Amino acid sequence: QVQLVESGGGLVQPGETLKLSCTTSGKTTTISNMNWYRQTPEKQREFLATIDIDGRTFYADSVKGRFTISRDKANNIMYLLMTDLPPEDTAVYYCNANLLGRPPSWGQGTQVTVSS
Repeated sequence: QVQLVESGGGLVQPGETLKLSCTTSGKTTTISNMNWYRQTPEKQREFLATIDIDGRTFYADSVKGRFTISRDKANNIMYLLMTDLPPEDTAVYYCNANLLGRPPSWGQGTQVTVSS
């Protein structure tokens, strides 16, 4: 099993920057690509970004150019750097890991609120 714990969420003002972390533990050698998602009460869970084991990344159009996903494989941590945040980015942010031969694992989520 792989456990994921998000951190770094909080209240920020519009235009500010926030960096989320996703710390993994357990059988981390079974992790292939890792992802960030977000969800609000009004919307379905939305894919944001992915990073594979070789560091290749892909972003949703809604965050491309503002969000940066990265991965510290040595310490089993994934990050999401979010810049120029508007209120519309308010959501619960989740990290997810696709595992070899097993269902994906999810974190519990971290709240990000963008408000003046």
